Amino acid sequence: MVRIISDSTSDLSPELKERYGVTIIPLHVQLGDNEYLDGVNISPEQIYAWSDQNNETPKTSAPSMQDVTDLFRSFLEKGDELLVFTISSSMSSSYNICNLAAKELEAEDRISVFDSANLSTGVGHLVVEAAILAQEGKSRAMIVQQLLRLRPRVRASFVVDTLVYLHRGGRCSGLAAMAGSALKLHPRIVVENGAMHSDKKYRGSLGKSILSYAADLEEELKKAKKDRVFITHSGCDPEIVEQVRSYLKGLDHFDEIIETRAGGVISSHCGPGTLGVLFIAED
Repeated sequence: MVRIISDSTSDLSPELKERYGVTIIPLHVQLGDNEYLDGVNISPEQIYAWSDQNNETPKTSAPSMQDVTDLFRSFLEKGDELLVFTISSSMSSSYNICNLAAKELEAEDRISVFDSANLSTGVGHLVVEAAILAQEGKSRAMIVQQLLRLRPRVRASFVVDTLVYLHRGGRCSGLAAMAGSALKLHPRIVVENGAMHSDKKYRGSLGKSILSYAADLEEELKKAKKDRVFITHSGCDPEIVEQVRSYLKGLDHFDEIIETRAGGVISSHCGPGTLGVLFIAED
């Protein structure tokens, strides 16, 4: 059996994890002197409250070597092979930790660690595709080969409500954060080649900006892989989320439109009100 494992940055809902049999390795979130497990004993709302109170972004870190090794060993002892997904290796040491754990267990012939070169449900898309192939009985090598073809086609982007959290985390200058707030600018952040950059700014209310962002993606969305599209957000107004869902439904293209909430690690850096539409471009 090929066991599908992902670190917690894939932002899959409990329903999806159950549907596809995905095991999650939580990353760590540190609030001052207290450390928590992403998606286990800390919520984004608690993170926002702490961040605003202390005027800083929480520190996040990869899973511990011990936790990863123990998890891998538990499945190897059952005779499973493992396919492990991580957030982009340029954003976290999660990928390196998982590789070191495979080496420590002398199980590199039974464990494949896959650098998603992405984040959030950009990772989640690849995890779901792998799980479907595993359920179909495909070998680990065949699954990895297919994923290597899919990885450059994953389209991950999102619009942020406030630059404050990105600024606190060192991802934009104080001047840019202040200017963005004063001018009601909402940047679009795009993930390319494993890294994030801003390629456009929307002006006006968050709802208007997010709908403009979705409309900008229309031509790509109409040519996307039909299976699914993710609406992933860090705590958006339900009305805005529903407007995006209605827009995507109106395209009459996707078999499934899935809403997920960003977990603690992603939310720590992007702040509340962030929303992304993530899909796989058709071949």
